[in-house]
Amino acid sequence: MAYLPGRQPGGKLIAMTDRHEHHGRENHGRENHVHDASCAVAHGTASLSGSATDKVLAAVFASPVASYLLRYGADAGYRAVLVEPDPERSKSVAADGFELADSLDGIDPGSADVVVTDHHRPELGVLLRDALAAQVRWVGIMGNPRHEGPHVAALTELGVPASEITKVHRPIGVNIGSRTPAEIAIATMAGLIADRNGKPGGFTF
Repeated sequence: MAYLPGRQPGGKLIAMTDRHEHHGRENHGRENHVHDASCAVAHGTASLSGSATDKVLAAVFASPVASYLLRYGADAGYRAVLVEPDPERSKSVAADGFELADSLDGIDPGSADVVVTDHHRPELGVLLRDALAAQVRWVGIMGNPRHEGPHVAALTELGVPASEITKVHRPIGVNIGSRTPAEIAIATMAGLIADRNGKPGGFTF
């Protein structure tokens, strides 16, 4: 084994191999600290900093997907809000215990992720226009990506420029082959969390 001398701050000579081992132990310690912290959160013995008001999940329009999405969002630490402009539809979901709003007013746009869960509603264009004007953190709408979404025509008719319309994400979520409302909500939540964390949302770590 080669013996390459180094020098400690006090002047004492040390073997270079010892120095590498010392740095290796330091790096391994840092990795263990990160791993231990993640495990503690996963096992419920520690919590992440911040509060539910640091991030908002606004599910637009009462729908089966919205119900699952808000439930999962609340579990993931979001302030979960159902935005439903139709008072009759709001009554039908009031018993679910979600925070209700008839518009995006009062929601901090910088912390809000807005997911439109029904692209057939006549209020679609107005709510998306307001979300874009408020410069929310993220906005998307459910739909088949193989066809142009009806939101494009709705926003165009309202005078929203094409450069703004392209900010509306479609499809939403990560591609897990979701078909049921619960699966769509899971895929959407996974995509939002990945986007917030700057991750690709796949199997590459």
